Amino acid sequence: RVDNLCRRTSMVRAIKTNQDLLPETPWTHIFYNDFWGTLLTHSGSHKSYRPLCTLSFRLNHAVGGLDPWSYHLVNVLLHAAVTGVFTSFSKTLLGDGCWTFMAGLLFASHPIHTEAVAGIVGRADVGASLFFLLSLLCYIKHCSTRGSSARTWGWFLGTGLCAGCSMLWKEQGVTVLAVSAVYDVFVFHRLKVKQILPAICKRKNLSLFLSISLLTFWGTSLLGARLYWMGNKPPSFSNSDNPAADSDSLLARTLTFFYLPTKNLWLLLCPDTLSFDWSMDAVPLLRTVCDWRNLHTVAFYMGLLLLAYYGLKSPGVERECNGKVVTNGKQNANGHSCHSDGEYRNSESKPSLAAKAENGIKNNAAQRSPLPSTENIVVLSLSLLIIPFVPATNLFFYVGFVIAERVLYIPSMGFCLLVTVGARALYVKVQKRFLKSLIFYATATLIVFYGLKTAIRNGDWQNEEMLYRSGIKVNPAKAWGNLGNVLKSQSKISEAERAYRNALYYRSNMADMLYNLGLLLQENSRFAEALHYYKLAIGSRPTLASAYLNTGIILMNQGKTEEARRTFLKCSEIPDENLKDPHAHKSSVTSCLYNLGKLYHEQGHYEDALSVYKEAIQKMPRQFAPQSLYNMMGEAYMRLSKLPEAEHWYMESLRSKTDHIPAHLTYGKLLALTGRKSEAEKFFLKAIELDPTKGNCYMHYGQFLLEEARLIEAAEMAKKAAELDSTEFDVVFSATNSPYPAALMNLGAILHLNGRLQKAEANYLRALQLKPDDVITQSNLRKLWNIMEKQGLKTSKT
Repeated sequence: RVDNLCRRTSMVRAIKTNQDLLPETPWTHIFYNDFWGTLLTHSGSHKSYRPLCTLSFRLNHAVGGLDPWSYHLVNVLLHAAVTGVFTSFSKTLLGDGCWTFMAGLLFASHPIHTEAVAGIVGRADVGASLFFLLSLLCYIKHCSTRGSSARTWGWFLGTGLCAGCSMLWKEQGVTVLAVSAVYDVFVFHRLKVKQILPAICKRKNLSLFLSISLLTFWGTSLLGARLYWMGNKPPSFSNSDNPAADSDSLLARTLTFFYLPTKNLWLLLCPDTLSFDWSMDAVPLLRTVCDWRNLHTVAFYMGLLLLAYYGLKSPGVERECNGKVVTNGKQNANGHSCHSDGEYRNSESKPSLAAKAENGIKNNAAQRSPLPSTENIVVLSLSLLIIPFVPATNLFFYVGFVIAERVLYIPSMGFCLLVTVGARALYVKVQKRFLKSLIFYATATLIVFYGLKTAIRNGDWQNEEMLYRSGIKVNPAKAWGNLGNVLKSQSKISEAERAYRNALYYRSNMADMLYNLGLLLQENSRFAEALHYYKLAIGSRPTLASAYLNTGIILMNQGKTEEARRTFLKCSEIPDENLKDPHAHKSSVTSCLYNLGKLYHEQGHYEDALSVYKEAIQKMPRQFAPQSLYNMMGEAYMRLSKLPEAEHWYMESLRSKTDHIPAHLTYGKLLALTGRKSEAEKFFLKAIELDPTKGNCYMHYGQFLLEEARLIEAAEMAKKAAELDSTEFDVVFSATNSPYPAALMNLGAILHLNGRLQKAEANYLRALQLKPDDVITQSNLRKLWNIMEKQGLKTSKT
């Protein structure tokens, strides 16, 4: 399946950046946060409460960290378990034989399941389906033992517990209680709609009334508890997530919402074109009644009504059960209606495979409990298809997607049953052997084609690039944008830029794409262009804190300090309400405050810098790495000569990241300043040990050695620093340019030894300006001039 763990934003937020998966986070946080790790009551929460699924991710994380193999193994095992339980459920409806086996194969191989199984976050749907089926099987047992066994209420308790677990895997799991009620009323008791109320009112149907009442009570309780737990507020979504919900036109909203179930059914029936994302304009809005897609809508609902009528009608034929003829509406001992005699009639001999298929219908009916009729199964299949899909219809509340293939995982059970029972009914009704074989092999062929499409679709999920390229036809804006991220990670800069521009061609106001393009340009030193795209991103989404952050950094580097200051301040004032990812927003705001503090620090406003750093610490989210912020706090206190406070923050920086090199260097400087020379040297040496390739570490150590008058060692450190990073040599050693002639003479000596003759001369001359009669400086300068003259270099004396 998928080799990399996190392919889309949802996967990154649910696993890679979700703090609830980390061992240091109390596991109880899972029950207070949403699927993405955001507090449920937060205004920006997605309100997707799936603690059992998150708990399974945490267990995966504990076993294998972010290695994708274990995550995918669990998904595949869960899908296998669901397929097994679904096949067992089909057996209670279709009996033993090939038709039950075909129903299981149809479900196992359906291409619509690829996203739910191959995509890690699809585990929510697969896990919910497992407990959905277990709950339904428990209720079937409850019905068959009701009034004749003391265990009947034990089965009902199992129904309620499994339904609760299904809902805690994913919200739509609670709909199993409604499906159970449909089974009890229309399949087990085989009532027509107009018979429901009279049947419940009769004393002899008290058990039915009690069961339905308990199902209603438990379902209402679960929904009420969930609504209360999420803060009694619905989630909010951007207009790109569900454009129809954001449309100002009532007609467009109505026509589109009626059409979307038609599109979903088509994906079940003919999953030729699949995509990782159907948001934005993947399904254009239906704005007028003249849109030809309305014909699809009419045909879809007429088909549903005809199927419902067929399933709920009262057939006028007699039925044969265990050798006895019973009239319509009467049931056998276990409550199931008997099959019509036409379904059991065997008019002629069959070929070997076809005979086995028919045995799946016949199969010693006289010796076994009769199965539900075809009409019964159609009703139950329709309920399985429709009821779990209702939360995604925007009927009761708007959802954050247009189409989501993984949402169809549970409804596909109803679809697979409908196809199987339809094929079986045709198989029974036709008389010619050729037609029977044709129906049987046509069903088998459908399963083969679905399996081949699933194999092909799994190929799309092998890596990110293939997945996003496969979605260009359906959602070009989103697919090109995600593809740009992948190409950028592969260092294919020109291709990534082209992908981002293609995404913006299809949807020019995508703030994320504008920001990503700006980031790409910034990383390639095209700062003016990057600044342009950051400003466009802010114009498209004024709450995009990361765009403010990078805008401010570019302005600061360009010397536009006042404009940078205003940008950082504006970012820090953005509220984190109604944001999709409040954690990422807080991280960007914290980084803005950090850079604002650095700006004040560089301007010598250390008190202002401290004030900003403290605000950053207050707003800092849990996942923010604070070592640099703590280190700068120490630097500010150091500049204000508050050495105990500076030492405290240097130590905090090292506690948060024990291998943080800047903290080793700054703390070493403080130790040297306070007379703890041996400790200071240890920290400088530790910094070099942590990264022997970093010239900056040798430079700071060289400065320490210079101040200790260990000139030969200092010169050696300076030489190493120059070899590793000559661009930083003068920057670091310019810090020693104090107005003391000894320091200037020593710096001149080090430059002299390292062959930086003209710079050495400048420092000797500055030292002599301060102390003209210094014999050592004069002697060194004469030696330097001799060398420069031999090399043909111009000296100040000439």
